[in-house]
Amino acid sequence: MSKILITGSINTDMVVRTQHIPKPGETILGNYFFITGGGKGANQAVAAARLGGTVQMIAKVGSDVFGGQALENLAKEGIDISHVTKDAQLPSGVALIAVADSGENSIIVAPGANSGLQNAEIDKAELIIANCDYVLLQLEIPLNVVEHTVELARKHQKNVILNPAPASFLNDDMLCNVDIIIPNQTETEFFTGIEVKSADDAAWAVTWFHEKGIPTVIITMADKGCFISDHTFKGMVAAHYVETIVDTVAAGDTFCGALTVALSEGMPIDAAARFANIAAALAVTKHGAQASIPMRREVDEIFKV
Repeated sequence: MSKILITGSINTDMVVRTQHIPKPGETILGNYFFITGGGKGANQAVAAARLGGTVQMIAKVGSDVFGGQALENLAKEGIDISHVTKDAQLPSGVALIAVADSGENSIIVAPGANSGLQNAEIDKAELIIANCDYVLLQLEIPLNVVEHTVELARKHQKNVILNPAPASFLNDDMLCNVDIIIPNQTETEFFTGIEVKSADDAAWAVTWFHEKGIPTVIITMADKGCFISDHTFKGMVAAHYVETIVDTVAAGDTFCGALTVALSEGMPIDAAARFANIAAALAVTKHGAQASIPMRREVDEIFKV
């Protein structure tokens, strides 16, 4: 089986369900509170593992109860955490999340140990990079570490997938070494200045990424699906419809993990996107981040129809 390496964040999500997202200065009462595993890196790793990938992680947590619990949970998912280290000083990353009854969410992330991940720790894992097939990254760890990981992945001729979230200014030298970039509509506007509301908008926006040297661009567009542009396919892949949206927290991360698995299995890009759209749609029907990510059998029941 193809090996997927994910370098990214591990957080503990503290979630409050509420009727609506509070405005600045507003205090409201929530419905209930729960704690679950999160962090874009960990979410994408769990998604890839549950959907059939062989997954390894490079990351950092704190030497506290949150870090210990996160590692235990990732190991239970079958993820190789041998290159997840513990920081002796920084606390584990946490995210404070408000989720409205509509499914809308508001998130504040305190990165903690995620910000302590260093290039030296990536270097120690170079053999893993050399032996993997796909490297999937996000931007909740230091940008210089993302750049260094991409550099090593390119050195070993690996497929690099970047989910540029949260959006940050990125080095052109790094972007030209990315094979696939997966921004959402907000991130696409951040980079290109183009507000993406339609397929026509997306078709215009992808040119910015192509001009940076990225061969494959996938713009995720929530309930519209996603727009793909590469040498084999250009156009929309429709979203999978679900009646009830409970929580959108992990939808994007589920898409990224699922897409990577599908590509690692040799699916063409449009089929891989359909597979990922189904996985993301199933994730929004459940509460929580990692808790909402579907299993492979759930996706296959729909994907093979």
